[in-house]
Amino acid sequence: MEFDRDVFYRIIEARDARFDGKFFTAVTTTGIYCRPICAARTPKPENVTFFFCAASAEAAGFRPCKKCRPETAPGTPAWNGTSTTVTTALRLVGSGFLDEHSVKQLADRLGLGERHVRRLFVEHVGVAPNAIAQSRRAHLAACILRDTELPVAYVALSAGFGSIRQFNAVFRSIFGEPPRAFRKRGRFSRGASSARSASAASARQLITLSLAYRPPLPWEHLILFLAKRAISGVEEVEQESYRRSISLGRATGTLEVRPSKTGKNELAVSLSGMEPAMLGRAVRRIRRMFDLDADPLAIANHLSRDERLAPLVSGVPGMRLPLTWDPFEAVVRAVLGQQISVAGAVTIAGRIAERHGRRIDGGGTITRVFPTASDISRADFSGIGMPVSRARCLTEVARAVVGKKLRLDGSEPPQKVESDLRCIPGIGPWSAQYVALRGLGEPDAFPESDLGIVKALDALGYPADRSQRKEMTDHLAPWRGYAALYFWHSLARGGY
Repeated sequence: MEFDRDVFYRIIEARDARFDGKFFTAVTTTGIYCRPICAARTPKPENVTFFFCAASAEAAGFRPCKKCRPETAPGTPAWNGTSTTVTTALRLVGSGFLDEHSVKQLADRLGLGERHVRRLFVEHVGVAPNAIAQSRRAHLAACILRDTELPVAYVALSAGFGSIRQFNAVFRSIFGEPPRAFRKRGRFSRGASSARSASAASARQLITLSLAYRPPLPWEHLILFLAKRAISGVEEVEQESYRRSISLGRATGTLEVRPSKTGKNELAVSLSGMEPAMLGRAVRRIRRMFDLDADPLAIANHLSRDERLAPLVSGVPGMRLPLTWDPFEAVVRAVLGQQISVAGAVTIAGRIAERHGRRIDGGGTITRVFPTASDISRADFSGIGMPVSRARCLTEVARAVVGKKLRLDGSEPPQKVESDLRCIPGIGPWSAQYVALRGLGEPDAFPESDLGIVKALDALGYPADRSQRKEMTDHLAPWRGYAALYFWHSLARGGY
């Protein structure tokens, strides 16, 4: 969004939910900043200033509103339209890089000097890298405090703070009160005090929380997509819930996601087997997996300009990009899916998971964690029904990941990952685009050679001429990935 005070003020007067998370309103007379949808009385125009980033509002001395809770705003864009270097840096900071590394190490990763990186952040974002990281940790901690029963010490660890003292100081500076006082207004404030002093072992048993999203979200279509691709022993779909095994580091457990029963625009999430220190990383992955930071109305408005696509968009508003838990899993799915049906690829994936995935206990029918790149790099694929050439391709990809020649950790832009993938024998344009779409969440990835998409374009009356067809689909950028989902959806009633 371009900065325009008059437009922004009209938005907060209307409390237009389509702009929730896109900017924040700071009130100079109260020292508070709010979301555009805040139910509080609209302040006078002369008393407000606007920020694109929550961290920038906090750096200017404003505290988050306790009524609209800016920490729950889905998808906060920290900047708009700046350099690739800053894009990469923000991607790293957003993925938690500064939780375990210094700004100097961030600069080294970018191939720049530390002072230059700090200068770029101040110029393009308005605050230093550590301020963005601290704000992200504090807002994540606020959500965990409200939505879980984890002891405060574990909340600090989960959010990426190095010590309780640091956590308390940063939290108080941003929210104007200590974490324990903040929690008293949370949904678990009336719970038994024994829950607050739970041991680390019990904290690992079950963690529940809610994750907000911008509506609409067609859960029934999203879960049907996942059900058709569920790998036996790794995933399952029952009624409205999606369950799967997950791993972070050495920790393994299960994830369950379902619509919230509160009536709010939230998904109810249950995690078991995870160390509290992994919770922050898990939340980021879940938000990516279910595309919870998307702006569905903006995407719909753009795609609906295509008269052939418009009826599909209006029929299923709010389509999301369903990602795999880990990008490497998307690579495996892409290789297995070459020239065979979805059902056939899923069957072989189940055999690979059964043979090479780590076993987990206590997950019911969920018995295996999907194999890692290290597992696949030394796997034996004989007797599972996969061609030798495809097995060789999987091995080469896995070795590239293990050797860090192929980075799937979010530090590289999707275009670079696609390019690196295509250098591996057996990985063509379709496979690379599929990985970009389902593994990296690239909204403009479009596997144009996909048989299903080709059939859908034919059925919808797009020109048969390849160059004309490409020109028309190119106009769907930068959200061609969502268009791909709609084209797939058009092939089968009730699913995509």
